[in-house]
Amino acid sequence: MPVPATDLDPTTEALLDSIPCTRARPRTVEDLSGGLTNRNLKVSNADGVSVVRIPAAGPGLLGIDRDHEHANSVAAAESGVGAPVLHYRPGTGLTVGFLPGQALSDERLREPAVLQRVAAACKQLHAGPRFVNDFDMFAVQARYRAIVAEHGFRLPPRYDEFAPQLAAVREALGPRTHTVPCNNDLLAENLLDDGERVRIIDYEYSGNNDPSFELGNIWSEASLPPPLLDVLVEAYFGRPRPAQVARARLFGLVAKYGWMLWASIQEGSSPLDFDFWSWGMEKYDRAVAEFDGPEFEHLLSAARMSD
Repeated sequence: MPVPATDLDPTTEALLDSIPCTRARPRTVEDLSGGLTNRNLKVSNADGVSVVRIPAAGPGLLGIDRDHEHANSVAAAESGVGAPVLHYRPGTGLTVGFLPGQALSDERLREPAVLQRVAAACKQLHAGPRFVNDFDMFAVQARYRAIVAEHGFRLPPRYDEFAPQLAAVREALGPRTHTVPCNNDLLAENLLDDGERVRIIDYEYSGNNDPSFELGNIWSEASLPPPLLDVLVEAYFGRPRPAQVARARLFGLVAKYGWMLWASIQEGSSPLDFDFWSWGMEKYDRAVAEFDGPEFEHLLSAARMSD
């Protein structure tokens, strides 16, 4: 339900009063659920509807670059996939236009027709203006591991035992010869569907990356069965691409393994009341099953093939 603006704390009221598109009164303000590194406020007034993204309090160990987020959000809007950027103030937050549509769910992503629209949105984003930075999940994982060690945050059982398998995945995927502007954090809630097209929101982890990382991350975040990754990859590339399916599965595995450390850092440093550890362990347990599973060596071989 919308929260009347008079119930907001004075700091937030002052922030909304200082942003050109949200200052007009009367206005209604609604807290949007789902943000783990931002507070997201939907603001409606005579000037329209916008979303104000306010960075969450905390030590900022995740290394989110808000200037990159802003620049890449602008580029995503130019591609026609992201929300228009209405206002940006370093250190305070980003304001974007509110996009119509319903946030997808893991269950909705099991519908092939929805996956077709998701693939089309990814292709449109990937064909748009390049982002101002690169994103490499292997580098992110290494940086997060160093932070966990430095601060003494906890690790799940056997975490470092999988370093050789991670190195094998990196070798199988080969050098980064083709990158495109990627969101890199496509959990279902960051995909808005109006029934005809999908739009993509939230560019905190955006950067130029291998397109198969994007596809594998969608598949992994939603815990989709392997046949639906075939559907997503074929929709994206226009034909079956077995090697790209293998690459996407391996990228999804690396993402699960790396985001576990994100959860460890958040559990140890975030002031938010959220069970980050359980969130991360769900991903980690699936990563362990894949590292230990009978398909791992086959995926390494398949990813090296051309198709």
